[in-house]
Amino acid sequence: MSIAIDLKGKTALITGASQGIGAQVARTFHRAGANVVINHLGTPGTTADAQAIADELNLIRTDSASIAAANVAEPEQVKTMIAEVQARHGGLDYLVNNAAIIKDRTIAKMSYEEWDAVIGVNLSGVFYCCKHALEIMREGGAIVSFGSIAAIQGFFGQANYASAKAGVQAMMRVLSREAAKKNIRANAIAPGVIDTSMAATIPESVRAEMLKNVPLNRFGTTDEVANVVLFLCSPLASYVTGQTIEINGGWRG
Repeated sequence: MSIAIDLKGKTALITGASQGIGAQVARTFHRAGANVVINHLGTPGTTADAQAIADELNLIRTDSASIAAANVAEPEQVKTMIAEVQARHGGLDYLVNNAAIIKDRTIAKMSYEEWDAVIGVNLSGVFYCCKHALEIMREGGAIVSFGSIAAIQGFFGQANYASAKAGVQAMMRVLSREAAKKNIRANAIAPGVIDTSMAATIPESVRAEMLKNVPLNRFGTTDEVANVVLFLCSPLASYVTGQTIEINGGWRG
């Protein structure tokens, strides 16, 4: 007997989904039957990338993917985006908080602007999206927010990023209690190093050192992360909430 994840008739909003892991999450949810809303920053580049993904998915299933511009660090833009989702889909079933930026520097050298920018997108943006998405989320929905291995390992030069991601993981534990009255589950994932364009900027010598900490001896793929997000939103994870799921190949550095 096979086990299938069927999200037909459901709507998923994925933030920061114009490329990388977010784009793969959108494709994975779409493959499971969901309608997907692809959030992007609203620049010409992200607009074009997001629209290309939506066009790709709409060729597979007509009118099943749309794009929504919003800087998640700006609460008014988030409110507008959520209102657009409500108008188009009548509500929301799944929120995936993927949008993130990095501005690495040691604490001694980090500017206030670098701190505020990363906290604004990676932590406050998750709060704004959760707060306003909950207003339109249907009972039995799910929220998955991206934490990071950085929140656990405390990598050099990532005080802003690690702090934000640790905050996200704590926020999901709180939200799992607050949203339970509507049977909405809230979880975080903590990916390790995943093969994306961002990871490609890591110097080769640093990548080699990182791999020494990974028992599976490779970095993860966007598919592997997206599949865990899909599981956490699916009925197969109906008793999983308030957790942080590590996706890191066994990293124990």
